[in-house]
Amino acid sequence: QVKLVESGGGSVQTGGSLTLSCATSGFTLDYWSMGWFRQAPGKEREGISCIRTHDGDTYYADSVKGRFTISKHNRNNTVLLQMNDLIPEDTAIYYCATVYYSGPICRGDNWGQGTQVTVSS
Repeated sequence: QVKLVESGGGSVQTGGSLTLSCATSGFTLDYWSMGWFRQAPGKEREGISCIRTHDGDTYYADSVKGRFTISKHNRNNTVLLQMNDLIPEDTAIYYCATVYYSGPICRGDNWGQGTQVTVSS
């Protein structure tokens, strides 16, 4: 019943920006912590950002800290990931997920289908 649909991926040059959107349905977004993950070719899936439901506490991986911003918009049933100052190392498939988040630990539960982000030099 839970459904997450990512959009907003694409190809950009180094230094560019993208905003990824996660459209949610089948659950009350306000009651769930949410996160963004990514998987680059040949690498393990990496949790890059999470936001906790009750207090809005956020987590960012060191690789994206200061460049990416996660936000929840409960009335619109969307979760956004603003991505600035993109570099080629950001190239990956990006996934939205409901998460269990306790601070440094953020574990995905339900997953979207992913959206491709490609950053060229």
